[in-house]
Order: sequence, then structure tokens, then C-alpha cells
Amino acid sequence: MFKAKVLVKRRPSILDPQGKAIEIGANHLGLTNVKNTRIGKFIEFDVDVKDKSKAEKEVNLYCNKLLSNPIMEDYEFTLEEVK
Repeated sequence: MFKAKVLVKRRPSILDPQGKAIEIGANHLGLTNVKNTRIGKFIEFDVDVKDKSKAEKEVNLYCNKLLSNPIMEDYEFTLEEVK
């Protein structure tokens, strides 16, 4: 079994309205050095297979079909074997 940790982020060319709103809030709090805020998603789950290549294939499929929007977002992941 493997523990998958996935980070989904908007592509740099895509506007991030959530990040912009948070950055405006930071400026209102006096945090004027905060720039280029981007919001992402962190997702963690188990993949119940014994072979790492099968786990990678399953995580890629899961990310492409459900966890990310391939038009607007990129993702990266790590796998840790759980014993």
C-alpha cells in the first residue's frame, strides 16, 4: 500500500481570484510585502496496491479525471510505501 500526497495548483497563466482576494486582505492588515498569492489544494489518500508503478498509474488517472482540471491546473504527487 502507498500513501499518495497530491498538490494541485492553477497554472501560472490562469488568474487566481481567491489568491488575489486573500492578498488584498493581507494588504488591509498591513502586510504590504505579500505578493503573487496563489491558492492550491492538498489531497492525501491511500492506494491499495503492492507495485509502485501501478500506484503511480492509478494516482495519475485519479488526478486527471477527478482531482484536477487539466485545462487550468497542474498537479504533482509523491508516494510513500506504507508497511
